[in-house]
Amino acid sequence: MSDRPSSPTQPVVILGFDPGRDKCGVAIRDGDGNVAWHEVIRSEEAMTRLPQICQDHGVSLVVMGNQTTARQWHERLATVLPEMLPIVLVDERNSTLEARDRYWQLYPAKGLQALVPQSLRAISRPIDDIVAILLIERYLRTVESSGGG
Repeated sequence: MSDRPSSPTQPVVILGFDPGRDKCGVAIRDGDGNVAWHEVIRSEEAMTRLPQICQDHGVSLVVMGNQTTARQWHERLATVLPEMLPIVLVDERNSTLEARDRYWQLYPAKGLQALVPQSLRAISRPIDDIVAILLIERYLRTVESSGGG
C-alpha cells in the first residue's frame, strides 16, 4: 500500500490524513515545505471534502496513519481520489501524545495557564489535524533516512 510520489524535481504538495471513527485530521504541506492549512473534519464529510481539498491545493501525495481503521479508509480513499494520487501509510504510534506537545508549541499558553505544567493543561479542541501534520513529518523523515529526499 506504499507508492512513491511524483518526480522529485516537482514540488511535492502533501496531504496528511489522520483517519478516525468520528473525526479526521487533515493538513496540507505546500511545495515550499510549509504547513499551508490544517483542520479537523467530521469523518462522514471526509469522502466528499478530501477530493476537493486535494484539487484546491494541488496535492501530489497523501500520507495517512496506519492504525485505527486504516485499511478501510485506504480503500475508501482510493475510490474517491484520483487514480494516480499515491496514498502512503505512515506509522502513527504515539502520535497523539506527540501532538499534545506540538499543540503547545503552536498555541502557547497565556496568562495564568502558562504557570500550569503542560502535562496538566487541558486542550480546548481536537488535535487530529496536528496529528496529520506529524504524519507528514514522519513520512518526510522516512524518505530522508532512506536516501529518497
